[in-house]
Amino acid sequence: MEDLSDKRKVYNSGYLIESELKDNPMELFRDWYIFAEQSNLIVETNAMSISTIEDDKIPRTRIVLLKQYTWEGFIFYTNYEGRKGQAIAKNPNVCLNFYWDKIEKQIIINGIAEKIASNLSDGYFHSRPRGSQLGAIVSPQSQIIPNREFMDNRLKEMEEATRNIEEIERPKNWGGFIVKPFQIEFWQGRPNRLHDRIIYTLDENQNWNINRLAP
Repeated sequence: MEDLSDKRKVYNSGYLIESELKDNPMELFRDWYIFAEQSNLIVETNAMSISTIEDDKIPRTRIVLLKQYTWEGFIFYTNYEGRKGQAIAKNPNVCLNFYWDKIEKQIIINGIAEKIASNLSDGYFHSRPRGSQLGAIVSPQSQIIPNREFMDNRLKEMEEATRNIEEIERPKNWGGFIVKPFQIEFWQGRPNRLHDRIIYTLDENQNWNINRLAP
């Protein structure tokens, strides 16, 4: 084992003050996302963790890729019958997290996940590389499989079966979710661990309330 107690860094790349906030957190998210992209320091700016709660009440977290953000929320795609999809079907409350370490920013999003319209899932599915389309069809996501060869063989069989098919049909168990936020926290690293934390909370009148949290 290793003692990590002396591993630390000084945060001093930015700040977050009230005078620079937006009324709508999606505007601030857009600004931060563009800044992260244009910094050329983040390999996958759109990588985010998503946490779900299953029947056993145990939270589970994994990384997915954000594929679109709108005024309504954050869109990603997955297998609806996988562990993540089944958890969302039973409990749509999820938590997203973006952590961009090189620019010392973090965004924590609590929201409700809903399936997007089928035509939107169709459009994105057909924009994917053919191999990714076939992969979505052949993978029984989250189920136990005997070995790696099982998946490789299923893919080869599907490639052969669809060799003369120009457009692959999206499987009905695969598509998009939109996470509609009701709370978003923006975290900016600051010196002496006195980080800036601004939290937006949606009230019953669909207005965003803004508060600062102690670090």
